[in-house]
Order: sequence, then structure tokens, then C-alpha cells
Amino acid sequence: MDNYFEEQDYTKSFDINLWKKLIGFCKKYKKRFILLFLFMTSLAIVGAVFPQMTGYAIDNIVEARDLSTLPAFIAIYVGLIIFQSILVFAFIYIAGRIDADVSADVREAAFHKLQNLSFSYFDNTPVGWIMARLTSDTFRLGEIVSWGVVDIVHGIFTMLAFIVFMLFTDVRLTFLMLAVTPFLVIASVYFQKRILKAHRESRKLNSRITGAYNEGITGAKTTKTLMREQKNFEEFDELSSGMRRASIKAATIQAMYFPIVLSITGIGVALIIGEGGRAVIGNIISLGTLTIFISYVLQMSEPISEIARVLSEMQSAQASAERTVSLLESEPDVVDREDVIEKYGDFENPKPETWNKIQGHITFKDVSFQYKTGEQVLSHFNLDVRPGEKIALVGETGSGKSTIVNLLCRFYEPTKGQILIDGMDYRERPQIWLQSNLGYVLQAPHLFSGSVRDNIRYGKLEATDEEVIEAAKIVDALNFIENMEKGFDSDVGEGGGRLSTGEKQLVSFARAIIKDPAIFVLDEATSSIDTQTESKIQSAIFKILEGRTSFIVAHRLSTIRSCDRILVIDEGKILEQGTHKELLRKRGHYHNLYTNQFKKEAESRILGV
Repeated sequence: MDNYFEEQDYTKSFDINLWKKLIGFCKKYKKRFILLFLFMTSLAIVGAVFPQMTGYAIDNIVEARDLSTLPAFIAIYVGLIIFQSILVFAFIYIAGRIDADVSADVREAAFHKLQNLSFSYFDNTPVGWIMARLTSDTFRLGEIVSWGVVDIVHGIFTMLAFIVFMLFTDVRLTFLMLAVTPFLVIASVYFQKRILKAHRESRKLNSRITGAYNEGITGAKTTKTLMREQKNFEEFDELSSGMRRASIKAATIQAMYFPIVLSITGIGVALIIGEGGRAVIGNIISLGTLTIFISYVLQMSEPISEIARVLSEMQSAQASAERTVSLLESEPDVVDREDVIEKYGDFENPKPETWNKIQGHITFKDVSFQYKTGEQVLSHFNLDVRPGEKIALVGETGSGKSTIVNLLCRFYEPTKGQILIDGMDYRERPQIWLQSNLGYVLQAPHLFSGSVRDNIRYGKLEATDEEVIEAAKIVDALNFIENMEKGFDSDVGEGGGRLSTGEKQLVSFARAIIKDPAIFVLDEATSSIDTQTESKIQSAIFKILEGRTSFIVAHRLSTIRSCDRILVIDEGKILEQGTHKELLRKRGHYHNLYTNQFKKEAESRILGV
């Protein structure tokens, strides 16, 4: 299967529907936003009053040389400053709360989506891409949705307040100032397209860099053993250089945008000063009125720059928004029907009281399956497994063994045909019904950070300490656990790094067994442990499998000799089937596999390898 991931390219200059989806995260904070807008409106009005105060002081105190109103003027001015400070504190506090909450909501929504996506999504999507969505992109979106909205609304309210006061001051000068607005719009439209394109490329490369970090960390041992350090550095340097070039390009375009906006605004200010100065000389307006107007015009550049900055950042953030929304809108390939969910529940709201008990009769009925890449794995596959039967699947790598068990577990669903459990199509029940009755042990088990006890209990969260200990006893893991410093409370480390491969596998066996599943799947479960550990747990495992329908995908053929039936799989088809002895007597494909492996193991023992 081809797991190459090509990130989707995005082309829209500004997608209002995209932002509507993200603004939807703000609906639950509607009251906060209303309060925020009230504070910002008040702040804009207060800011517009200060130039009026200055004009009043010039005309009625300085020009009139009358100090009688000065104490009242100072008191009002100080009161406005205090009121303005309170408003600033309030809206910054509320905006900060919204920023933190919206970012958390986006992250939680993305994580929740990951829990519900099918295996195919993780097969085809790099970890680094997902990590970039959940970290830097969600943080960026939280900022723009909260602070961006605050800044752009504050800028608009401030401009409106200034324009209203300017119109009352002098209509002709106001329209002279507004004449430069079309040029600001033209500059914004031109630059926003170029800024967005540059930031999209930057975000795309950032995802690949995150992926490279992930591979560099998880593959550190392989890198050392293969001496790939220099090659890895060269590959990463190429990515990093590309990211640097894209970021510099985006920063350069953005750096050009702001001076142009300020220059256009400056031209408007120059026009106002020239025309207003002539009006003062001609005694058309007073000096105080001109001062008021100059103050408004100079301050007008601030909200214009604020709006321009937010629009520019929104162009940048849209690249993050597009990728985050693409994750949030990803749909799982395996979904339960609505009528099934209504009757039997789902992962979030299970209704176990409505579930029938699984007996373990499994039938693959004319099953075909192909991956999204088009690779056909199974074609008209048929198999009937009796309750409690132990089935072994053997064959070359890529023959379809793991696909068969993944279809059984409903991690994927057949492209054609049916899989029946106790005579019923398993799509007639929710996924949780099957998977809660499933014990699955992987070749490379994943342990979560925490104690040994917690990792075993992951198989059954309500399990008592006695049940945890009993599960460890069954797989013969009790001795090594009790010899650890804190016993069952010992920390396994990230990914189980403090345990040996065999010890991790024993914990994963205990985790599967404590669940008391009706169906067991062992996918190369003993291939990564030493033969001594394997023989140690083999008898216990087959004892546990007694009476349970089980599928064992095995590389070591010595582990499956006691199975009820062995299937030799090749290119998704059953070449041979029977017991170990029956297949050896046929002297066919299984006989060749077994004898060749037996010879290799014997040679290894003799040579001490």
C-alpha cells in the first residue's frame, strides 16, 4: 500500500464560509462578545472625545486667556483617562479569556475528531501534519478569532466615531480625507492575494518540518545504526531552507504592505493640513477646530493600520484555518448507520443493555477489499469459522493476513461482500459492540505513559486491583512486575521505553486478557520477543484462547502448531488449510515454509546467533 501523503493545495483568496465555520466556535461565548463590543464602542467614543477636549482648551482657555474653567477641564480629562483605562483592562481581559477558550475548544474538537477517524486516515496522514494542526495552527486560529476580531471591530468603531465627529467639525475636509480610501482598498486587495499565497507555502513546509522532527525522534536508533545523520541533516536542511525562503518572502510582502498603507494615509493628512490651514487663515474655522481635525486625521491612521494588520494576519491565518478545518471536516470511512446508533448507541453513548452476546461464529462471505489507493488485497474471499475455533494465518509479507483481521475487527469494511458474526452482518451493530468484545495484541504494542497497573487496566477501566494482578499472573508477567522498584505502580516511561520488548508484550497480553473478550486477535504478537519469553507465555495464551474464537497472524510457525486450523494465504486467497500435521503431510506450501524456518532456527541455535 502506498502511504505517500500529498497535502492538499488551497487556492481561494478569502473564503468567508471558512471563517464562518471557525467563528462558530465563538457562539457559546456570545455574551462575552456582546460585553466586549460594548466596551469597545465605549472606548472608541472616549477616544474620539479627547481631540474635542483639546480643541475646547485651545479656543476657550488658551485663546480666550480664561482659566476659570481649567479645574473642571482637568477633572473631566482625568476622569476620562481613568474610565478609558478601566475599559482597556476589561476588554483585554475578556479577549484573553476568549482566546484561551476558543483555542482549547478547537484543540478539543480536533482531538475528538481524531478519536473517531478510521484507520485509513492514519495510514495516509503523517503524524507531523496532524501535530502541526493540533499545536501551531490551533494556537494561531485562537489568536485571530479572538484578538483579530477585537482589533478589527475596535478599529472600525474608532473610525466610525472619528468620522462622525469629523463630519460635525467640517464636512468638506472629512470627504477630502475619505477620498484616499479607494486607494487603500486597491492596495489591500492586491497585497492580500500575494500574502496568502506566500503564507500557504510557509504553512505547508512547516507541516513537513514537523513530520521530519517526528521521524528524527522516533527513528533515532535506526539513524544511528545506519549512520544516516549527515543524510538526514541534508534532507532537513533542504526543508528548513525552503521554509526560510517562504517565510522571508511572506514577511517581505507584508513589510511592503504596511508602509504603503501608511503612505496613502499620510497623503490624506497632508491634504487636510493644507486645506485646513488655508481655512484658518481665511477665518473660516478656528485654530481649535483645525487642531481637533488634525488630531482626528493623525489618529485615523491607527485604526486603518490596525484593520490592515488584522486583514493581513487573516490572510496568513487562513492557511492555518484551511488545514485545521480540513481535519475537522474529515469523515471516517467506517461509520455506523443512524438507525443502528439510535437503537444500540455508539462510542460516546453506548447502550450495552441492547447488545446481544457474541458467540464467535464468524463468516467472510464473498469479501473483496481494496485500499483508497486502488490496491486490491482481497477478492471474493470466503471463510467460515466456528465458535471457539483457533485460526492461524500464515503467508508471505503483503499476502493479506493483517487485512483479513483488520476487516474482522471492523477497522476497515469490505468493499464488497459481508462479514457475519453469529449469522448477522456486523454492520447491523455499532462498532463499539464488536470492539468491546475484542482482544487485540500487536507485534509492536503501544504502552501509554503511566504505571504498569494503569496500562493493564486500559483494557478494562473499571477493573479492580485483584483483576489486574490476576491478568498479570495468567500471562506470567507477575514476576518481572514485582521485581520492579514500585511493582505495579512503576512508571513504564513514554511508549513503554523503560521496559524490554518482551516485558511490553507481556503487559499488552495482560491488557487484552483482562477485557475477557469473545474474539482474540494476535497479529505477529510473539515475533518481537525472544524464544524463552515466547515459550513462557505460549501455554498460558492457548489456555486463555480456549473457548474463544481467535485469529493468530504468525511469522514463527512454531507458535501455531496447536491451532485448530491453519490457513496459508497468498495474494488474498487461501492456498491451503488444515491442521499442522495435515498440512505437513500434504508437503505443499506450508511444508516448505515450516521446514525452511525450522532449518534456519536450528542453524541459529547451533551457531549461537
